[in-house]
Amino acid sequence: MPTGQDKPYAVEYYYKVQWGYADEFLKLYKKNHHPVLKKQMEMGRILSLTLARPRLHGTEDGRWDFRVTIVWKNIQTTNDGYSEEALVRQLYPDIETHKKEEQRRFEVLAAHWDVPIVDVDIE
Repeated sequence: MPTGQDKPYAVEYYYKVQWGYADEFLKLYKKNHHPVLKKQMEMGRILSLTLARPRLHGTEDGRWDFRVTIVWKNIQTTNDGYSEEALVRQLYPDIETHKKEEQRRFEVLAAHWDVPIVDVDIE
């Protein structure tokens, strides 16, 4: 049985996009960030990766447009000193365009937050 530190570790990443820019954000996310995460899945660092959006909208203060849920191999994987820089350079030889597009992806955000998820034993 895995110990607490060997167990998979889930984090939900929320993105609230400025009104009218959701399509642009999603296009840039799919082009420039999702491939980096998929590669980390191939490496075994990430066990699963999902992207969701709400069917309807809520109040502005509670609104989010995209939720990415990543289940990491374990909690140490999220803070093990791994640098994505070499991987990004491998996937995107035109690094200047990649940097500009990633900057734009964050410019269209109104807010971003991460929520680490822990299981609660209800028994």
